[in-house]
Amino acid sequence: MKQKFQIEVPGGSGKILLHACCAPCSGAIVEYLVKHGVRPVIFFSNSNITPFEEYSHRLNECIRYAGEFGLEVVEDNYDHNSWLTCAAGLESEPERGARCLECFKHRLLRAALYAAANGFDVLTTTLASSRWKSLEQVNEAGAWACAQVEGVTWWGQNWRKGGLQDRRNEIIREQNFYNQLFCGCEFSQRTGSAEPSEAL
Repeated sequence: MKQKFQIEVPGGSGKILLHACCAPCSGAIVEYLVKHGVRPVIFFSNSNITPFEEYSHRLNECIRYAGEFGLEVVEDNYDHNSWLTCAAGLESEPERGARCLECFKHRLLRAALYAAANGFDVLTTTLASSRWKSLEQVNEAGAWACAQVEGVTWWGQNWRKGGLQDRRNEIIREQNFYNQLFCGCEFSQRTGSAEPSEAL
């Protein structure tokens, strides 16, 4: 893969927590980071996903892929009821609407709290890799989450640049990933859809 841009980790930190939404969105990011000497810990915090069997399938794909690089995966507590509380009143919102912002805040706050409690300096997320998600919402949620804790910097990298979007899709095929057609929650399944080649 020809690299067309160079990443700059905020503060030059080597202790990075990577919130991962799924293996398809993680593929090119993880590969790129490791090739450039950055070995993140992967934090799987996705209580939006339902049913639990769907959640488990996505988690296991993340664990499988991370294992190829010898990376640690930390699973957050699964609490769909808590997530439903954050989405209350926003059930009919479209994809990229107000519900998505609250969803990102819920998940990234969990990640920021874990980062602060476990000595991580920087937090970023694979949510920023999917063109079906709003980069503005992801970065707003991430910056907000990190502002709620001390000592954690939000890394708002655009993970779609530099050929990573194309590489993302190549890895999905190479790894034969379980490739979701909705982001995970019951409301996105009703109101949103994606192309078969693009996971959310």
